[in-house]
Amino acid sequence: MVDGDVPERMQAAAFDEFGGPEVITLRKLPIPKIADDEVLIKVWSAGVGVWDAYEREGVLVPEGSALPIVPGPDGAGTVVAAGSQVTDLAVGDLVYVCATTRPKGGFYAEYAATKAQYAAKLPDGVPVEHAGAMPTDALTALAGLDTLSLSAGAWLLIFGASGGQGHLAVQLAKRQGLNVIAVASGADGVALVTRLGADVSLDGHGDVTDVLARIREAAPAGVNAILAMAGGETLDRLTEALVDAGVVAYPHGVRPEPHERPGVVVRAYDGEASPGQLQRLNELIEAGPFVVHVAETFPLGKVREAHQRLQTSYAGKLLLTIS
Repeated sequence: MVDGDVPERMQAAAFDEFGGPEVITLRKLPIPKIADDEVLIKVWSAGVGVWDAYEREGVLVPEGSALPIVPGPDGAGTVVAAGSQVTDLAVGDLVYVCATTRPKGGFYAEYAATKAQYAAKLPDGVPVEHAGAMPTDALTALAGLDTLSLSAGAWLLIFGASGGQGHLAVQLAKRQGLNVIAVASGADGVALVTRLGADVSLDGHGDVTDVLARIREAAPAGVNAILAMAGGETLDRLTEALVDAGVVAYPHGVRPEPHERPGVVVRAYDGEASPGQLQRLNELIEAGPFVVHVAETFPLGKVREAHQRLQTSYAGKLLLTIS
């Protein structure tokens, strides 16, 4: 199945060498051809994450990539072609994608090819304009909750709660019936996680002793687990609020990594982009209002500015608008 309006070439942001934001340039590239198990997507929006900077720097290059590289594992848009083996998606479907491998290029482009297993129909309640910023962070947040495997009613502390993964984790945790203590960044971050339903919202930039006192007031028996979307001395102090043998889970890539200490179990994990996880994520999203908070939006022509913004502090996510 192919949409007859697909051109032969597209505008894309790509790089021919590794380095800083200046290596990314706009150019015209051929639209990738799809295999039998792939779909071609007309991209509406693409997420901008720290992993994009790692890819640009040559630190984390997806398997099978060849220069020039079009970065971006996250995107959302419309299916315009589907391979013969694709049964769950059809031309015209609105989808979002977390493409962990992408030898034909990523979503910093007008069109992107991906294996259908990495794509899911866009659930109700998430606008396509923001959906491109969601996939990797939402799947990583869900994997963190899976790693902790807490029962409804348990107390969960989310550290870095106003960031890209953290603000989605707050919403997913509440859908699982957890009591959430959200430690966010600054007044704006506290306001965001409060709006998203956190039971207790605290500023991680405040005095750690005061923050610990607030946590113990809310959960006098201790918090059952910590989902750490950031690291550092404040996180190490907050582990004092854990129950004995409480777990700290963090996604690979968090620096500095959380420290082991007596009575604290530390587990690292990765997000998983699979049909099963995408289905679970959609079911959780559709359980109620769901917010993908976009701090700033950039057109594709401003991709360098977007990568410069990655190096600063902001709540939520950064987004490229493509179409």
